[in-house]
Amino acid sequence: MTKQRLKIIPLGGLSEIGKNMMVMEYEDDIIVIDVGLMFPEEDMLGIDLVIPDISYLLERREKIRGIVITHGHEDHIGALPYLLPQLNVPVYSTKLTQGLISVKLKERRALAGAELKVIPPGGEFTLGKFKIEFFPVCHSIPDAVGLIIHTPVGIVVHSGDFKLDYTPASGNPTDLSRLAQLGAEGVLLLLSDSTYAELPGYTPSERLVGESLARIMAEAPGRVIIATFSSLISRVQQIIDAAAKYQRRVFIAGRSMNDTVRMALELGYLETPDDILGRLDEMRGMPSNKVVLITTGSQGEPTSALVRIANRDHRQVHIQHGDTVIISATPIPGNESVVNRTVDSLFKQGAQVLYSKVAQVHVHGHGSQEELKLLLNLIKPKFFVPIHGEYRHLSLHAKLAQSVGIPAENIFVLEDSDVLELNPQAGKITGKVSAGNVYVDGLSVGDIGPVVLRNRRMLSRDGIVVAIVAVNRQTGKLVGRPDIVSRGFVDTREANDMIEESRDLVAKVLDHSGDRPAEWSFVSTKLRDTLNRFYYERTKRRPMVLPVIVKV
Repeated sequence: MTKQRLKIIPLGGLSEIGKNMMVMEYEDDIIVIDVGLMFPEEDMLGIDLVIPDISYLLERREKIRGIVITHGHEDHIGALPYLLPQLNVPVYSTKLTQGLISVKLKERRALAGAELKVIPPGGEFTLGKFKIEFFPVCHSIPDAVGLIIHTPVGIVVHSGDFKLDYTPASGNPTDLSRLAQLGAEGVLLLLSDSTYAELPGYTPSERLVGESLARIMAEAPGRVIIATFSSLISRVQQIIDAAAKYQRRVFIAGRSMNDTVRMALELGYLETPDDILGRLDEMRGMPSNKVVLITTGSQGEPTSALVRIANRDHRQVHIQHGDTVIISATPIPGNESVVNRTVDSLFKQGAQVLYSKVAQVHVHGHGSQEELKLLLNLIKPKFFVPIHGEYRHLSLHAKLAQSVGIPAENIFVLEDSDVLELNPQAGKITGKVSAGNVYVDGLSVGDIGPVVLRNRRMLSRDGIVVAIVAVNRQTGKLVGRPDIVSRGFVDTREANDMIEESRDLVAKVLDHSGDRPAEWSFVSTKLRDTLNRFYYERTKRRPMVLPVIVKV
């Protein structure tokens, strides 16, 4: 390969849904595209969020020219409050995205000193050797953009999250004419969204959801409670429009929903007729069929408004007979069981619940197969890298690219941490950088690693046994009988005999002959091994055994 090489390094978002982060590097210039978070998987016990590992960037901090954000969803901006203070570089985005970023940074008190620059769709700016142009794309949030990046080796197009909706609820349709123009000029590389590469056909238009919401409001006998993502501003607008049509007032529950709606109103991305928005405490005296409540909790998040309502734990809102609850979102993979529990609980309390399986109350914001093929055909890139999705989505998107005539050797299915090097003639995966998961748990970021998670999994499966042993400091001889405490292992009433037996066993292990006290770490390990073996023989379970030696 010649000297001129562009490096493409995904640090997140390839082989998982969420945590999107892509690095582009040319000589001494680095740009970062998106800084997202991911919700924890079921086996990540106690973890609140997962963010990308940026050790590669921290080692090259002086080369980073800026962070470019495609749109304001959590999986593209959610890690900024944690990572921006470490990188301290300017962030470029559209106006609404910048508003959502400031709300996020304010929550974590990370706004001070952040340099947020607003670029309109269609705008251009230069970072080092990269000249970047925003082009409008249609997604489930207004002000979403894709990127046209002019590099010394050729043009790179990054689709962002997109779909082709010719009648979007708000915002612009995807700018196909600009993309066709680029296709005619010649594009070196296309990076394109793969989230719904499994779905044949086209993604339905947002307009269907608007019509569906209006129909439900016209027919609902009582209150209509709608849960959606706080960042789905176009959906909030559709709800307000439908409510206005049927003379209902709109109330908002959930802190993030309140913050986002206030910000969108200030920036002019939401239009509301006078006096349609009310405070929650004004809802009490109103007739049920004049009320619409917008809330967070479409993913079953434990502290969200909808889940608190479903658990009868919300101060101001309780389910009444005749309520219609709409869940206007699809569950993120891994959240299905939590969402189903919430839906069941709402049904039990007498609500009528509508969700995407039973009514057209949500359409997703990503292109299906025909839209992905259309984009490939318009742009005609020399090289293609599918992005945003689990490995199967990326593989299926790669097959689609082959079906429209892109040669297999020019398609690269990457995973997080792969390094792809490109020059105008050829591309090659040349290695890997370090890029794992960084776990956020409460206030701690990154100090919980695989060992802690493994211990949590062990504790959650088989419980814990603590063996407390008092020994004489001088002789090392046992003082009194060992004590054994177990939690989450066996119900001690039924297993008293086994626990008693294990106390005798501990005494026997420690009752070694010899005058010198043994090495404590050796005694501790021996105790652990003996008890582990004993409990496994008796129960076929492996509790975590903690010997505590008290020297007296």
